[in-house]
This record gives sequence, C-alpha cells and structure tokens, in this order.
Amino acid sequence: MSMTAYEDEARDQGGESGESTLTVAIALAANALLAIAKSIAAVMTGSAAMVAEAAHSWSDTGNEVFLVIAERRGRRPRDERHPRGYGRETYIWSLVAAFGLFSAGAVVSIWHGATALLRPAEEGGGHYTANYVILAAALVLEGISFLQASRQVHGKASMLGLHPARYVSHTSDPTLRAVFFEDASALIGIVVAAIGIGLHQLTGEAAYDACGSIVIGILLAVVAVFLMRRNMSYLLGQGLPPQMHREVLRILLRHPQIERITYLHAEFVGPSRLFVVAAVDLIGDDREADLALRFREVERSIERSDLIEDVILTPAPPDEPALLVNDPTG
Repeated sequence: MSMTAYEDEARDQGGESGESTLTVAIALAANALLAIAKSIAAVMTGSAAMVAEAAHSWSDTGNEVFLVIAERRGRRPRDERHPRGYGRETYIWSLVAAFGLFSAGAVVSIWHGATALLRPAEEGGGHYTANYVILAAALVLEGISFLQASRQVHGKASMLGLHPARYVSHTSDPTLRAVFFEDASALIGIVVAAIGIGLHQLTGEAAYDACGSIVIGILLAVVAVFLMRRNMSYLLGQGLPPQMHREVLRILLRHPQIERITYLHAEFVGPSRLFVVAAVDLIGDDREADLALRFREVERSIERSDLIEDVILTPAPPDEPALLVNDPTG
C-alpha cells in the first residue's frame, strides 16, 4: 500500500519526536513563566483583569501538564488488554485539561470580576506600568507559542488539502487543538486586559477593569466547552469525514489480496489511529479453513499501516454491491 497524506499524518503523530509534543512543550514553558509574572503583577496592582490573566495562565500551565501526559500515555503500543491501543486515553486527559480551563480559568475570572464590580470602588494603586510591561511580555511569549501551533496547523492542513480553521476544529489530535485555541484565547485575553486596565487608568473607573476580567472568563468558558465537546465526540467513537473514509477504502483496495469491498466502517481510536471493520472478497477460491487463515494474514498486513490500529475483515455477501472509491456514499 502506498503512503497517503493521512498515513503521513499518522506516521508523524506516532513518532517519538512528534511535532505536537514540541508544540505542547513550548506552550508549557511560556505559560509557566507568564503565570508567575502575572501573579506578581496582580498582587502589586490589584487589577481584576490581571487576576483573570494570572488565573488563565495558571490554568493553561496545568492544562499543558495534562496534555504532556496525554501525549505520552496515548502513544503506548497496543497489547493484549488493549488490542486497539491506548489512543483514546489522549482524549481522556485532554478532556480533563479542558475542564481545568473551565474551572480554574473561566470560573475564577468571572467570579473575581463580579466581586470586583460589587465591592466599593478603591483608589488606584498607580502600578499601571507594571501591568503593561507584563502584558507586553505575555504578548511576545504567547505569540511565540501560538506561531508554533499555527505553523503545525497550516502545515498539516496544507498536506490534507483543508482550510486551517477546518483542520484544527476537526483534527483527531486533541493536544494540537487545545494548544492552538488556548493560545488564541490567551492573545485575545491579553488585548481585553490591556483595554480594561487602560480605561481604568483613563477614567478612574475600576468597573472597566472588572468587566475585562468577566469578558476573559466568558472567553475561556466558550473555548473550554468547545474543547470538551470535541474530546467527548472522539471518546464516543467519532466517525470519519467523507474524504478520509474514501482514503481508507482506497488503502484497503490497494491490497493485492482484496478483490472488492461491500461494507466499511471506520472510527477513531486515537489521534490519526483507526479501527476498521470491512466485508471483503479475497482473490481466489479457498476452502473455509484456508480462507480464515488468509483473512488473518491480510488483517496483519493492513495493520502495518501507520493509520490503522486494528482491522477486522469478514466475508462479503455475494449479493451486495461493491463500494467504489469515487462514490460519495462509499
């Protein structure tokens, strides 16, 4: 079987030096530094928006730790207890990370902004410069992390012939999706925080600062819910998009022992890893005992593909029509 773009993606995903691991590592280092710096600025200035930004960075730092765990544990090879591998564990840990973003980031930011709005206004501390310096540094570090994630997204989207936004929203790689959307929300949050602090400085109204915190919290909640829903979809057995379904059909039909296919089911069991069930006719006319052995040999051969974790082949009913690669329903 010749290599397809999807198999290329799967091979890169399974590599020990996969690009997703580098993307997560850069994001982890950037967020850890920013969490400390923003916390110091929040204590110095008492800014509600800066508290929200500190909560955002701390939650992102914790999330990246979970994503590192997801990358390492999900890459383990399959064994007798887990014949379809450990890929779905990637979605479990990514789901935990998304929930952390919601609870430690969104809830804390909204709660702190709301309490700041309700309490009596206090005289500003005059530490606006420290806020701006920290936010400028955050913009640089988050920008570096986002550029790495964006570069990876654009490269893989181009390889598969997809728009980058569509690719990152639907990719089976939850760590790349998480880093991309968390970094994008972080950059937006920095701008929101700067606007809130700036309006507070110009008008003397601390409500702008508090509103900035609430807006950041709502932004984090939207991103967190989106990430949780995507991970849940893959845990429940996300099916393949039509283009990828046709590519799997093409991969099977390229096998020299397969004559035709009448049924094909495929679902994700991990990032760029598939579980496939197909009803096929093999070339030749073997006895039943020999046919069972040939089916197993063909299954083992197909499972050498970087894209296919596990495959089950069954005899095709003679009266069912064959699936065609160019058939949009096939």
